[in-house]
Amino acid sequence: MKKSEVPQDKSNLESANFRELCYAVDENGEYTTENSTGWDPKTIALDNAIQDIKERIDAAKKRVEANASSPIDYYMEVNKMDLPILASYVGLWQWRVKRHFKPQAFKKLNTKILQKYADVFDITIEQLQDIDKNI
Repeated sequence: MKKSEVPQDKSNLESANFRELCYAVDENGEYTTENSTGWDPKTIALDNAIQDIKERIDAAKKRVEANASSPIDYYMEVNKMDLPILASYVGLWQWRVKRHFKPQAFKKLNTKILQKYADVFDITIEQLQDIDKNI
C-alpha cells in the first residue's frame, strides 16, 4: 500500500491519541512507516472483542453474586485470562484452580494461596474475597 493510502478512519485509538504503525511504500518505491489512526474493519472487530469481554465479565460477576462461582472466576475474566494461564501464574495445577472456582472450596483457602491469587490479579486479599471492594 502506498503511504498516501494508509487508512485514517476514526477508531477508539484516536480518542486516546494512539497511532498504529503501518508499513507503506513511499514515492521512491521504498518501504517506510506511516502512522494510522485506524481502519474501519479493524475497529469493528476490536469493538466486538471488547463487547464480548464485557459480557464475559458481567456473566462471571452474576455467577459470583449468585454464589455459583468464587471471585477467582470474576477476576480471571477481568484480567483477560483463561484457566491454563491463571494456573501457570499462580503455580498450581489447573484442576486445583478449577476447584477453587467452587465457593465452598474458595472459603477454605489459606492465606498463602489467597495471596498468590491476589498477587496475580494485583489486588488485596480483601478485594479478592469481596468483588464489591474492587476499585
